[in-house]
Formats: sequence, structure tokens, C-alpha cells
Amino acid sequence: MPNPPQYCPTQRELDDLELLVTGALAPLTRFDEPGSPVTLTLPADVSTAAAEAGAVELVDPEGLPLARVSVPDGAVEALTHVQYGPFRRHYLSPAQVREAYAGRTVVPVTDALTEAQLEEVRALGPVVLLAYVGAGTPDLSPVGLVRACLAAAALLPDAAVVAVPLASHGDPELDHELGVQVARTYAAGDPVHALPAPADDDPYPPSVDAVVAFDRPDPADQGLVLFFTGLSGSGKSTLARALMDRLLEQGTRTVTSLDGDVVRRNLSAGLTFSKADRETNIRRIGWVAAEISRHGGVAVCSPIAPFDETRQQVRAMVEDAGGAFFLVHVATPLEECERRDRKGLYAKARRGEIPEFTGISSPYEEPADADVRVDTTGRTIDDALGDVVEALRESGHLDLSSGVEDPLVDQPVQAGVVETPPPGSPERPLHVLFVCTANICRSPFMELVARRLAGPDATVTFASAGTHGFKDHPMDEVMSGTLATRGAEVGDFASRAVTRQLVDEADLVLTAEAAHRTFILDEQPAAFRKVFTLGQFAEAVRTAGGGLQGRELVQAVGQRRGTADPALDVADPYRRGPEAAETAAAGIEELLRVVVPRLTGAPGNH
Repeated sequence: MPNPPQYCPTQRELDDLELLVTGALAPLTRFDEPGSPVTLTLPADVSTAAAEAGAVELVDPEGLPLARVSVPDGAVEALTHVQYGPFRRHYLSPAQVREAYAGRTVVPVTDALTEAQLEEVRALGPVVLLAYVGAGTPDLSPVGLVRACLAAAALLPDAAVVAVPLASHGDPELDHELGVQVARTYAAGDPVHALPAPADDDPYPPSVDAVVAFDRPDPADQGLVLFFTGLSGSGKSTLARALMDRLLEQGTRTVTSLDGDVVRRNLSAGLTFSKADRETNIRRIGWVAAEISRHGGVAVCSPIAPFDETRQQVRAMVEDAGGAFFLVHVATPLEECERRDRKGLYAKARRGEIPEFTGISSPYEEPADADVRVDTTGRTIDDALGDVVEALRESGHLDLSSGVEDPLVDQPVQAGVVETPPPGSPERPLHVLFVCTANICRSPFMELVARRLAGPDATVTFASAGTHGFKDHPMDEVMSGTLATRGAEVGDFASRAVTRQLVDEADLVLTAEAAHRTFILDEQPAAFRKVFTLGQFAEAVRTAGGGLQGRELVQAVGQRRGTADPALDVADPYRRGPEAAETAAAGIEELLRVVVPRLTGAPGNH
């Protein structure tokens, strides 16, 4: 018999494979059992080769063989286990869960837990939160759901989190039955508790809300792919370039152009203009655009993209990456496109000199799902672009309607206005930014106590923010209660999220935990010399020469490149009661009594 062919399944099929191998889908044990939604669909060439060999070898996206599946009976023989992916340590088999967590109540979870749901789970005693993270199942991304469950588990007295790649198969009733079946398999006779759907006004706990906000950003903060499609000569590239210019002029988003000709010379060099190669070119554009959106950037693409199937594939790539796909159909009629044909391409196509030319010898499938449709016939670029700009504003993804002041245009000089010196300038007060997770517990405490310790005449200013901070939330009541005995007041404090600008403007950034420091430096590695944990900086101050103060001290400590020891972290006291809050407060105050006097030059605990 010939060697079996290899095939990398879809993510849904990979998820099904993992559950079949671990026994989580019992009594299902193989693919394609009668009436089962757990199926394996092979491409025609792979199917033919597998039929000849009697099996197919399933591999992961990196080419690692995972299992051999018999053809045609679908029996699965495991070759190895999945070895990659975030939170892989939480992917446990039913047998492993029974061994580690027997006797607990199993709670299936497909979305972040609200305050009311947490109270319900808290009453169950020890629990296993069974996070269904398979393709198409969770309301959050798979990683986001695990993070949300871990945040929820930290607020419960005794909870474990287990990730289960239970995928959706497109049939709500069948998917529900599979979910029930999997929960029972993991519970193995222990109680299973199904949570009711939360009320619309039921809030998330702050730590969970931070995860949700990061995983489901507002449209204005989401990575975005602007995909212009239309016939050759329709004006799509012209509109795409004009829109990109507007984005660059506004200066609020990072922008990448994936224009057809540029991509052809670089990303897709060597491809022909056959239908297969043209679709490969578009899928490559889509993959790169999706990766740009994954990291919050804006990608502007303007291929012809004549076929709906390929456009849908690109949309799926972008959405799987957590980005938004905004489709612009430049619907200029064929007659107008031919009239504009300066290169004579349409004429050559009509003479048969260019085969498979879109609109002439190859079809263009007009999109039924375009976010905006623009006909550029008889219109200026600005006029036609206005349709796109307005649609983007209404969708919430971009607001390009506000003008941008040109610094080269003469402006009247305002008497009495003094320009603030730039960060690092000796004339500028030293500015310290404190950072924690949600900016409602530790970092506002640092800000307010540091301000009191520094006194009203200090030449140091203090502020705070959160890595996943809420906007305009008050300080946590329990933590704010620790301020009274320390002579500090909450005042009109309101939380906010840390931004690139806040970090750039700070002379010193002090975080509650090493994880917060890493979060900032992952985005702004150039800030390495001014970002420390509070504990790390206090240790450095204790060992620095007593004559170093203020800006000189910050610069001297900044030359000591090194990692932050998590042992110096200030533990998160949120929802852990007054005792935890007081412990955190006392620890922070002790560190601030070391740091603040040396920053201000005032007497203190040197």
C-alpha cells in the first residue's frame, strides 16, 4: 500500500480531532459516524490518494503529524498530541480532569462571566470552569475566553479552568447536544451546572471587563482592513490612495497600503494572471492584511477581487484575527471603465489578446455584502471619497470628518501663552506615571499617596493609568478606604487607560507588577530606561548614591538595564477584602516613602 497522504485540516476539524483523541466526544470515537456532525472533508486529490492508501495523515499547521485516520471508516489513531498554542497547559483530557478535580461541579462557559453569574458559581463550592474554546463556539476569542475565565476564577474561592476545543458545526441544536455530552463526559457523574444567559445590564467584574474590553475593542480601536473591489479602471486604487492620504494626514492610526501592483512586485512575484494565481494573490493580500489588523493597524487593499468566494475567505481571515473587514464596492459601470482605459487593456481583451480579463472574458461577481457602494462616474475624487468617509464614520471604525490643522499655516501668536518644555527638559517638572491593571486600585493609591508625600510645593507631578484601564471609573471603594488613615483624599479621581502618549510624556513610569512593565515595553521598547516596577525602582534607589536625586536619579537608575523581579510585585487586592487592600496599601506606602523623597529632594526614608 502507498504511504498515506498528509492533510492539514480546518480549525474545526483539528478541534474535533483533539476531542476524539482525548475521548471527550464519547460515545463518538471516529469521524463521519452516521448522523454525527463530526466530519472530515478531504480535498479531491487528497481523497483519491487516501482511498488508495487506506488512510490519511492529519498534520497541524506546522506540519507535525497528529493522527492517522482510516479511509473510509474514519477511525482515528493518535500519533502525538497538540504541542503549541496559548494556555496549552489548561487543555486537559477528561481523564486528567477526573484525576485532578474529582468531586467538583463542572460549569460549561462560552462567554465571560458577569457579576451575577459569579455569585451563582460562588455558591456551588469548588468548581471547574469548562471553557469551550473551539472554532466558532465562544463569544470571545479562544484566548480571550480562557483569560476571562482565569480572571473570574481568581475571584472565586476554589475554581480551576479547563480549556476544551469544542467547535461549532453550524447547527445550534446539534452544537448544544454536543456541549451537553462533552460536559457530562468531563464531569463523569459529578454535578454539571448550566449558567443562565445574563441580563443585558449585568456588568462584568472590573478584572473580567478589562479582558473583554481588550478582546472586543470598540470599532474605533479595532484593527481594520479597508478592501476596495471593482473592475479595472473603476477608480478603486485612486480612492484607496486618497483615503490612505487622509488617514496619514490625521495621524491617529498606523496605515499600510497593499496595492495590487506593489504586491505583485513583492509579495506575489512569479505568479501569473491565471485565475488560480490571481486568487492566490488575493489570498496572500488577505493574509497580510489580517495580520496587520491583528495588531491594531489599518490595511488598505485595492485588488480587483472578482470572486465572492475569495473575498469571503479574506473576510474570514480578518475576522479570525480579531480585525474588522470593511468592503468598498467601487461600482463604476463597465462602459465607463472602458472609456477611461488609458492602457488599452479592455481593447486588447476584446480582441482576445488578454485571456480571462475581468469584465470581458472572465466574470466579476458584484458583492452583496459591501459596506458602501460607490460609482465614480462623473465625480471628483473628493466627492466619491466622501461616500466612503461617511460610511466609515457611521460604522464607528474611523472618523475622518474632522479637519487637521497644518502647522505650516501661519497662526496668530497668543500673548501670554508659554509652551510646555518637552519631556526630559531640565525646565520641566519631573513627571511620574503609575500603572496597574484597571487603574482603580493600586495605581490611583500610588498617585494620591505620592502626591501627599511630595507636598504642595514639590517640583514632581504624579499621574496614573491602567494597562487595560476603564474610562472614567471611580477608585475602588475598599482601596480608597485605606487613604483616610494616610491623610490622602480621592477627590475627583477618574480612571483611564495607559496610552503611548502618556508613556512618552512621562519621565518615569512605575508599575505595580512586572507584567504591567512588560505590557508597556512590548508596545514601546524604546521606553526601557524609564519603566520599572515600583519595587524594582525602590530597590535601585536604596543602593544608589545618596547624592543622586530627581532627574539625575532617574537617569542613573535607567542605565541599569535588567529584568523586574516578580517577587517585588504589589499583589492585586481587588475584591479580596479590606485586609488585602490594607496589605497592598501598606506595602505601596513603604516603597513610596523610599522613592518620593529622592525624587523630590525632600527629607525622608533614604
